[in-house]
Amino acid sequence: MTTITVEKLNHEIGAEITGLDADRLAADDTVPGLILDALETNGVLVFRGLHLEPEAQVAFCRKLGEIDTTPGHHPLPGIYRVSLDTSKNSSANYLRGTFDWHIDGCTPKDDTYPQMATVLSAKAVATSGGETEFASTYRAYDRLGTAEQERLRGLRVLHSLEASQRPLNPDPSPRLLEHWRNWPTREHPLVWTHRSGRRSLVLGTSTDRVIGMDRAAGRALLDDLLARCTAPEYVYRHTWSVGDTVIWDNRGVIHRAAPYPQDSPREMLRTTVLGDEPIQ
Repeated sequence: MTTITVEKLNHEIGAEITGLDADRLAADDTVPGLILDALETNGVLVFRGLHLEPEAQVAFCRKLGEIDTTPGHHPLPGIYRVSLDTSKNSSANYLRGTFDWHIDGCTPKDDTYPQMATVLSAKAVATSGGETEFASTYRAYDRLGTAEQERLRGLRVLHSLEASQRPLNPDPSPRLLEHWRNWPTREHPLVWTHRSGRRSLVLGTSTDRVIGMDRAAGRALLDDLLARCTAPEYVYRHTWSVGDTVIWDNRGVIHRAAPYPQDSPREMLRTTVLGDEPIQ
């Protein structure tokens, strides 16, 4: 049997997994544990040319944890179709919000926790743009000096749908603005202390303001932290080929899609592995 290898993609984040195909992913009971360990260590895992069918993707993700099965513009529960084509995804306009750095699940409708991991497989790729970038907020926190770490651990940040949408639509209609403001806002610590003892920064486009801080000063702080976290030398940028699958640790990795045209054929199938840990 071919040896499974985990080869780092750069010094900061990401690893490529080789020695696996879809059949082994389904049949080898040692694989889920290996994947979870590699994900904890590397933040992002890349499987090139895996060509997972939707049913196989969902079945494998169930071995990693409970999955999200809410309707996702796809006939198979557990799959969410990512496409800017409104005939394939009626919520496509909101997907443009993924062009900015974010953590999934910071502003849920209910009291669910941010997802543990996200699995994305490429069914069609963009002719231009559409790459996905990743940066580790675990490593970003670790790079801070002790005094700054201590100061940031005392701060809390308000997250909102409006904050995540305004960069793409700075002049919304009254109806759209009302919809944004009817969506729940969430207050989270800026520093997430995980059960494992690791700490990460909770950053991204959903950050509205720092609680108790002058709005401009708080915005400057958040923007500075995000810029440092996503400096080019700390980012892994994945250029997709049809059949690629990527898994990332949503609890300590932020991501964004490079913009691509509205009429692009790009289509990704996403499965979400639910989390069981609040941001605290």
